[in-house]
Amino acid sequence: MKRMSIENIVNGFKNKEFLPSEVTKNLFDNIKKIDSKLNTYISLFEESATKRSILLDDDVIKKNYKSLIHGIPISLKDIFLVKNELCTCGSKMLSNYISNYNSTVYEKLNAAGAIILGKNNMDEFAMGSSTETSFFGPTFNPWDYDKVPGGSSGGSAAAVAAGLTIASIGTDTGGSIRQPASFCGVVGLKPSYGRISRFGMIAFSSSLDQAGPLTVSVNDAAILLDILSGFDSKDSTSANLPSTQSYNLLKKEDFSPKEFTIGIPSTMLEEGLDKEIEKNFKILVKSLKGTGFRIKDIKLPNAQFAVATYYIIAPSEASSNLSRYDGVRYGFSEDVNDGTLEEFYVNNRSKGFGDEVKRRIMLGTYALSSGYYDAYYLKAIKVKNMIIDDFNKAFQEVDCILSPTCPELPFNVGEKKNNPLSMYLSDILTIPANLAELPSISIPFMLSGDGLPIGVQLTTNKMEENKLLMISSLIEKEVGFKDQP
Repeated sequence: MKRMSIENIVNGFKNKEFLPSEVTKNLFDNIKKIDSKLNTYISLFEESATKRSILLDDDVIKKNYKSLIHGIPISLKDIFLVKNELCTCGSKMLSNYISNYNSTVYEKLNAAGAIILGKNNMDEFAMGSSTETSFFGPTFNPWDYDKVPGGSSGGSAAAVAAGLTIASIGTDTGGSIRQPASFCGVVGLKPSYGRISRFGMIAFSSSLDQAGPLTVSVNDAAILLDILSGFDSKDSTSANLPSTQSYNLLKKEDFSPKEFTIGIPSTMLEEGLDKEIEKNFKILVKSLKGTGFRIKDIKLPNAQFAVATYYIIAPSEASSNLSRYDGVRYGFSEDVNDGTLEEFYVNNRSKGFGDEVKRRIMLGTYALSSGYYDAYYLKAIKVKNMIIDDFNKAFQEVDCILSPTCPELPFNVGEKKNNPLSMYLSDILTIPANLAELPSISIPFMLSGDGLPIGVQLTTNKMEENKLLMISSLIEKEVGFKDQP
């Protein structure tokens, strides 16, 4: 079984083609066959998932469905807490941490009847664009094992692409859902900030982090958004809005390209784009115009500062969030009988964190330090607000902004590991949406000459996920991407 959608499986249940236990067993069989090569999972919940799938068989036979994901196997990025299960965040620091409570994301999936297969590999504390910083080893791209799957939700994207889960829930702070979705040829949705509860989701950058689904289709992304969205009193950043009803809207199919104006931020696309991506993106834009979409050139003048702004705000918040991991309150700890308390902290944090995490903690600590807070952090916040203003102006003229998801194709494993700046620039097209708190999605639209997926990114105004998914659905149908690794 490869790349079955939620909709495919729901139809299979209704037509009595298979049961949840059979789908679950098939997935675990596939994981055992190929995941030793891909390394998409950190931990598997085989015993609990198998027991739950057998119990849900009876519901499916009786057609007693709680939701559209009733009996559907799904995985989680290893950043979401599940009670009595390991949650590592891809780090040595949390390599033996067992959660004593559930994340809201898990609670909602469980209540809807989903089967949780396990936890997917990720860049350590979600800091990376290649899933190479994980303490548990890198994840590899199922389209080409010599390539990275993107990051930080690379394990989730690769698992969906390889047919090792039906869907996965990842997180996106600067592109960590959309970039790996593009590299792995799947759909990756980052909802508006506050749309999905972050309770029980280990924090990287609290003002930017957002959970979202990785799926094989836009419709599947809509299904999971409807289930996961909605106000949560446990999360102070949760938007006081009801759950979305996007899937029902998509199923009506009473919308057309002629209703929408798409903005092209040409100034963002003038340099740094891979020539093959640039060429095919222009062909796509021409094709979309031919279907009836109105195409308009727009300007986002301050987007050029997005990467620099992000790498002040995100590390600053990370340095604060990760200060709790000292070997006393949380995290890796070595038994040392001599030395000072300070030496104890330094030893634990030096050995517990990987190089990239330590790099960002130091960047953030510097930006927040006395004498530099005003010069760096406060200035970054001002630029963030300028980027928000740019988007607000653009959305007065257009319904959606379209660009390639990434400026480059999937790169070789190890190629950028010692070049942090080059790695950071992988997210140059995705970061602006995070800073502006906007919903954004990557959908695959073609393969490169070397057979690697290329994704296209769509962004709408805040809390306009319905519009985003409608336009994405229309483009998905137009490009007709059906390829699988």
